[in-house]
Amino acid sequence: MLELDDIQSGVLRPRPTPYVATYILLRIDDRSAGRELMGRLCSVVSSSAHPQSPAAECWVSVSLTYAGLEALGVPRDSLDSFAWEFRQGMAARARALGDEGESSPEHWEWPLGTRDVHVILTALSPDQARLDAALARADEALRALGGVQILWRQACHALSTEREPFGFRDGISHPAVEGSGIPGSNPHEEPLKAGEFVLGYPDETGTPPPMPQPDVLGRNGTYIVFRKLHQRVAGFRQYLKDNARKPEDEELVAAKMMGRWRSGAPLALCPHHDDPALGADPRRNNDFHYADDPTGYKTPPGSHARRTNPRDASVAGVVRLHRMIRRGTAYGTELPEGVLEDDGADRGLMFAFIGSHLGRQFEFVQSEWINGGEFLGLGDAKDPVTGANDGTGEFAYPRRPIPRCLKGLPRFVVTRGGEYGFMPGLRALRWLADLRT
Repeated sequence: MLELDDIQSGVLRPRPTPYVATYILLRIDDRSAGRELMGRLCSVVSSSAHPQSPAAECWVSVSLTYAGLEALGVPRDSLDSFAWEFRQGMAARARALGDEGESSPEHWEWPLGTRDVHVILTALSPDQARLDAALARADEALRALGGVQILWRQACHALSTEREPFGFRDGISHPAVEGSGIPGSNPHEEPLKAGEFVLGYPDETGTPPPMPQPDVLGRNGTYIVFRKLHQRVAGFRQYLKDNARKPEDEELVAAKMMGRWRSGAPLALCPHHDDPALGADPRRNNDFHYADDPTGYKTPPGSHARRTNPRDASVAGVVRLHRMIRRGTAYGTELPEGVLEDDGADRGLMFAFIGSHLGRQFEFVQSEWINGGEFLGLGDAKDPVTGANDGTGEFAYPRRPIPRCLKGLPRFVVTRGGEYGFMPGLRALRWLADLRT
């Protein structure tokens, strides 16, 4: 059984809709102050127990970077037991992740990707009042605590459309985790083994994944990936306009690239026209598979949604080994509807990916499924929406009587920074607080 009272609430809970969120990056300048902070956060961070309570909808989560664990004075043998991708950090993994050119770490927002980032606090709530209350608890933990500095804040909020900046309904798909008590959004997907997302339990291979040591530090923790992704909304709209034969064709092209209509309705269930009622219905908008569409006449194999979660496609034997919990929260102002010129504002998503295996979950999906196409026989074709395209890429999708090919795909999403974090269990937070040099 999952020890829900020791697992941070931010690990297993779906993002509320609507939502507001704040991300805060901290640097530990004094080891004793950092340990004191870990102790104070024990009363701020909520657990995954009681998933149906109103308080469960609002939470504060804490994650530590590898540099943060070093700053706290975690023993060397413990540090060496963490996943090697985590020890390297996201900036060092940039080439494997497609973070090159304008997305390379040299262009990231400071302090993202540097050794100055030690602690990542995340507060998430359905409304501003409850978020303010959660942030007040976090601020209380930091008050009068010298030796810990706030370096960076990012405020996020649901857009008026309750969609992500490109205009697509977000936050639809969430996997069921055995023992969590939280249902998944796809009735066709069997609950995944807890070890895929929480350390200390068997995963889909039948054995527990490697876990940081000692046991009290690693158990009930997990790895989390933070990404700040700038979205070129005007450029995306202009590309649709340039590649549509008529105005109504723009929405079809957008749906083919994403795998869903902007309403959230999946092409798998309504391939020829949008169905906003279906897209808004959480009981139906994720209730589908791809077994009846192997060629992709309904949902193109290269579309974003099908790439990132192929479900029961021909690679289904390995899909469950690459599933992640994904959460996105929008930042920045909305670009007014119909505007095709970039106004210079920074807008996009703060993305979080949760899983026990950084390598075979996040990094594999990012490198092989988003920035590669071999797994579906697509050659080197990249994800048409989030891939590291450079203006020369193509996106082809099946169509009768002949396929259609969109050329000259530019980069629509630019990485502005990111971090690999470790989300410890609540007992591990107390262990970190009680460390002695």
